[in-house]
Amino acid sequence: MTNIQPTHPFGTDISTEDILNEMSQCKSWEDKYRLVIQMGKKLPNMDETLKEESISVPGCESKVWLTWKICEGVYYFSADSDARIVKGLLAIILAAVEMKSKEDILTFNFESYLEALDLLAHISQSRSNGVRAIINQLKAL
Repeated sequence: MTNIQPTHPFGTDISTEDILNEMSQCKSWEDKYRLVIQMGKKLPNMDETLKEESISVPGCESKVWLTWKICEGVYYFSADSDARIVKGLLAIILAAVEMKSKEDILTFNFESYLEALDLLAHISQSRSNGVRAIINQLKAL
């Protein structure tokens, strides 16, 4: 993949623990939905040239672009989507994998993380399948 990756705060300034903490303070699903969209806004838009180099994510209803580079054994990701909620879900996933080794990505318990966030029960089945497809793509890198 390309060497030109936009930086983002997920996995560095915003950790999975930060996201779990913020989600736990939400009073309703609507509050969580707004938080997911706000997180997506913190993910920079991907340049069109990067989109051309990105891998496709089968199973996603929306368009999803994912690129990465490996530097000194750790992964750096860039992701984008044409749907606001999906972009937020990408940000939540990136918090778990950014600057992690292949082994760290493979051993991270995504199911437990997503269950603790209580998101998948509130999004459509196709979006839930898309989230799992994104995770499967990350594990297959």
